[in-house]
Amino acid sequence: MTETENSKDFMPRATVIGSGFGGLAAAIRMQKKGYQTTIYERLDKPGGRAYVFSQDGFTFDSGPTIVTAPFLLSEIWELCGKKFEDYVDLRPMDPFYRIRFNDGTSFNYSGNPEAMRKEVAKFSPSDLKGYEKFMDEAEKCYELGYIKLGNLPYNSFGDLTYSIPSMVKMRAWKNIYQMVASFIKSEKLRQVFSFHPLLIGGNPSSITCVYSLIAALERRYGVHSAMGGTGAIVEGLVELFKGLGGKICFNSEVNKIEVANNKAIGIKLNDGKFVPSEIVISNADTAWTYQNLIDSKYRKHWTNKKIDKSAFSMGLFVWFFGVNKKYESIPHHTILLGPRYLNLLKDIFKHKKLAKDFSLYLHRPTATDSSLAPDGCDTFYVLSPVPNLEGNVDWTIEAENYKNAISTYLQDALLPDLKSSIVTSRVMTPYDFRDKYLAFRGAAFGLEPILTQSAWFRPHNQSEDIANLFMVGAGTHPGAGIPGVLTSAKLLDKVIPNPISHQETKVSTLYDRKAAYGNV
Repeated sequence: MTETENSKDFMPRATVIGSGFGGLAAAIRMQKKGYQTTIYERLDKPGGRAYVFSQDGFTFDSGPTIVTAPFLLSEIWELCGKKFEDYVDLRPMDPFYRIRFNDGTSFNYSGNPEAMRKEVAKFSPSDLKGYEKFMDEAEKCYELGYIKLGNLPYNSFGDLTYSIPSMVKMRAWKNIYQMVASFIKSEKLRQVFSFHPLLIGGNPSSITCVYSLIAALERRYGVHSAMGGTGAIVEGLVELFKGLGGKICFNSEVNKIEVANNKAIGIKLNDGKFVPSEIVISNADTAWTYQNLIDSKYRKHWTNKKIDKSAFSMGLFVWFFGVNKKYESIPHHTILLGPRYLNLLKDIFKHKKLAKDFSLYLHRPTATDSSLAPDGCDTFYVLSPVPNLEGNVDWTIEAENYKNAISTYLQDALLPDLKSSIVTSRVMTPYDFRDKYLAFRGAAFGLEPILTQSAWFRPHNQSEDIANLFMVGAGTHPGAGIPGVLTSAKLLDKVIPNPISHQETKVSTLYDRKAAYGNV
């Protein structure tokens, strides 16, 4: 670029770091907005934590497998004049989840109000009225927390003050387990209606009750899975982005976000190449971004000390395995709750201790899509919440022991002859989340979504310290999960200026670059 360029020919550039759901959604929105957008992805394929891999004929989603709020995906396609259903085949789940307790009893969790009342009555008829009250409260949290406040970028103090009355109405200072317990007496049902925050990295005994909105969101819009796995959605987003003229560079690791005059002016890659850009958007882990990509002298808000003192989500142990048989009785999603609930949560989140017992999420995608395994076979992954790397668990030693304990439990409780049927296997530990996905402390969901780390108190979508730097993904507002991550990208429309404003300041931007780097 030279100083003699005509401003009418100048198309401002947007650089996106990472190609997870947040990065892809943000890149599409920026390309459609009028920025020439390029995504830099350190891995060999897109998806970020929604990375897909194949092994011995089996296909595994390594990231999110539960699709809620599908309208957020439809919005992205509509923005581009396309139809989501022409790209991705979503299938509704019924039940959403089968929740199995340690004594072998189970609760089929669905979006059917009458079926849900029957399930509640099966465990505790006296809690039917309390269940209805809980759902009423969840609906209130949905209306206030999601509809009213969900599209606030929390970029100004006015956004915070505007939200306070709604937070008071929702009693946001109560945790979700407390909220459920105030309506429901059965301990099993308390677990059924409070476990959802674990799906976004939150401890039900500390996360704000505002997240009860998930129960209302699911009832309204259902729980879905994509044919071909979640990776099919990623592929659809990539196709949409490229169709708009966007570019993705794989095996391209960002080494630094370059800053001049307190403005992000581009990125530097590991090979030393400088890529100038009018705006920079990071879909990388937010804590990792601030600590590793931005010089501390530019960070007065998200200092290393503040990040180190913050509370982060739990880690995950994930075991992927394929078997040479079909377990037809196992649904797509199964939650297996162990003998302890609150005390296990304390071990994971507070004590950072690897307990001998566990609770599990078992994913069998071949219940819906047989193409994800060879004929006559099943694909599985099982996920266990574990302490993040603040604990002292040595996963080089514990991984095999932990996998064996889980396999024994699954074989005894749910999957007969499992061990003799396994034909392929792989594990991920918090070490892998740290090393592959650059997750700070190996935390699978970024900052824990407690009240004091939510909304205004969470890293903002527009950097508090650096102009022209923006954040999307699980570690920023509003938080983890596909709906939260997609919403973080949607909020960029409120905080990133239209390209014309950059055309007007083209010359000064160029001179800023020259001052720092010479001609670029």
